[in-house]
Amino acid sequence: MTASKAPFSAAEYDRRIRITRAAMVEAGIDVLFVTNPSNQYWLTGYDGWSFYVHQGVILSLEGDPYWWGRMQDANGAKRTVWMDNSQILYYADRYIQSTDCHPMEDLASHLRIMGFGDKRIGVEMETYFYTAKAHQVLVEGLPDATIIDGSTLVNWKRLIKSDEELAFMRRAARISELVIGRAMELAEPGMRKHDLVGELFKTAVQGEADSWGDYPAIVPLLPSGEDASAPHLTWNGEALKSGEATFIEQSGCYRRYHAPLSRTIFFGKPPQFMIDASEALTAGLNAGIEVARPGNRACDIARALDVEMMKVGIERPNRAGYAVGLSYPPDWGEHTVSIRAMDETVLEPGMTFHFMPGLWMDDWGLETTETILIREDGAAETLCNVERKLFVKD
Repeated sequence: MTASKAPFSAAEYDRRIRITRAAMVEAGIDVLFVTNPSNQYWLTGYDGWSFYVHQGVILSLEGDPYWWGRMQDANGAKRTVWMDNSQILYYADRYIQSTDCHPMEDLASHLRIMGFGDKRIGVEMETYFYTAKAHQVLVEGLPDATIIDGSTLVNWKRLIKSDEELAFMRRAARISELVIGRAMELAEPGMRKHDLVGELFKTAVQGEADSWGDYPAIVPLLPSGEDASAPHLTWNGEALKSGEATFIEQSGCYRRYHAPLSRTIFFGKPPQFMIDASEALTAGLNAGIEVARPGNRACDIARALDVEMMKVGIERPNRAGYAVGLSYPPDWGEHTVSIRAMDETVLEPGMTFHFMPGLWMDDWGLETTETILIREDGAAETLCNVERKLFVKD
């Protein structure tokens, strides 16, 4: 294995391939076809904005994986994956957005030629990048194969981060700090939101020193006032106003690794109910971080938070976080563990989560969040270092 073009060491890719194959054997999968761009990157290093067309990684139980995609993206694969060029397969452009042929016809042909036409083939059925049409055509092209749902098989192998991955997340965390710091410095009543977001994008991409900023999997979330009751509104051309809270949720991103962070700013004198809620939220974050230890469970974090929130009469119906790390748009979550009362996943060292107990009430909202790392012992580490409080500009 030669990883000269890819961001991680050969030993790291060996580890990833090995644990993925063990999971394939356990699931009864002979060959896995991976379409999630995060999983493609994790296994091969492929990195390009080409996930809007059909592409993927073919991993069998022996030999190096193959990257398969559009012909004009093959050179991108040659520039980014660790495998030899012979492991790069492509289909002709005539398959793109065609009504009389489909890229999965080409993939099925490759799989038959490789000898997998009658094997147990795993596909990621629950991912944004594998369509119903793609599945239909692939099944029709492999009539003798058994198609198995392997939707999050690779995702779960990504849950515990290696030291190399954590180094990237720490760089992303530093960029997150810079973004939030810049937001608190610049934001003031009368400033137009899109002007603020422009500055935050600039800060995120510039990064710091050799930690340049990559594009994050989610754009800046920046709702104000009553709009802050909705967690996923972005920005508009309106000006920031006195008497309103605005939360800024964003993540630094370094080589596709994220460390999301959110803080809330209020212009003027905040109402007492918001002060009380913010203080309870900080207490809940602190309590959750304290119990986020190896051997405890994801639900223990959520329950520690809920105890503090109930002290001010707030009951949250939402989950309070999720596994996070490597990702592409449209989501920086890893789609595995959730911080909520019914998730009994046992915490292990190296797991990383966006602990994000946002409060989205009927006509107001606020967020204070942290990216946390489960350590070998003791309470979780917060990757970012920004004071946990409601920021006020009066």
